[in-house]
Amino acid sequence: MAGSRRNIRAIVRTPQAAGIAGIVFSVLLGAALILIGVSVPTDPAAAETWLTDPSKREAVTLALNLVPFAGIAFLWFIGVIRDRLGQHEDRLFATVFFGSGLLFVGMLFVAAAVAAGMLGDPAIESGEAPSPEVWGLGRRITFTVLHVYSIRMGAVFILSTTAIGRRTRIIPRWLVAAGIAAGVILLVGSSFSTWVNLVLPLWVLIVSVYILVNSAEADGALDASTAPAPVGGVPGEPNAPR
Repeated sequence: MAGSRRNIRAIVRTPQAAGIAGIVFSVLLGAALILIGVSVPTDPAAAETWLTDPSKREAVTLALNLVPFAGIAFLWFIGVIRDRLGQHEDRLFATVFFGSGLLFVGMLFVAAAVAAGMLGDPAIESGEAPSPEVWGLGRRITFTVLHVYSIRMGAVFILSTTAIGRRTRIIPRWLVAAGIAAGVILLVGSSFSTWVNLVLPLWVLIVSVYILVNSAEADGALDASTAPAPVGGVPGEPNAPR
């Protein structure tokens, strides 16, 4: 009985780990995107105005340093979700889910590495304006990898996760609808505005909070069902006379 009870509790704890990892990812990536959005102007010609500003450079550097930790949390989120699905995992959607998640993290790291390499230019660190040709090339590479490829792989991840959740009925209908809407918005709108990218961490945050709330309710129900019976009686009934 004790072993069975421990196994049940392990199953309940699994979604809690996914929820915590998802919240950590959402906070870190959301903070990184916001720091970059408020520090880096959309006009490439305005590079000199912010690259020579130490406070804005430090904000972008901080954002880039948050990206690896966000990626680690996201990989943990993927692993725990797969473990939770177990034998219910559909091979088609699971392959797309896993592959798109890895591609999203990989290209996110590439974009961050290119941006960090540009900021590490000795000319920029000394407060001088970088070469327009070099800076323009690096900026185009960074934005293309991030907005065209990485974020769209994130959209595919959302859509495949939503499809798995709908088939296994582990998420409610309103969350399925939210996932479809988020995936379409990222697929279509990521090239038009950098702020659209915040839809990805926001969706993961909503899913993670739902997972945590659901697992907390399941944990409470488990505690109630496994509570020891009073001496001489059964749970919920007065003790039998001796």
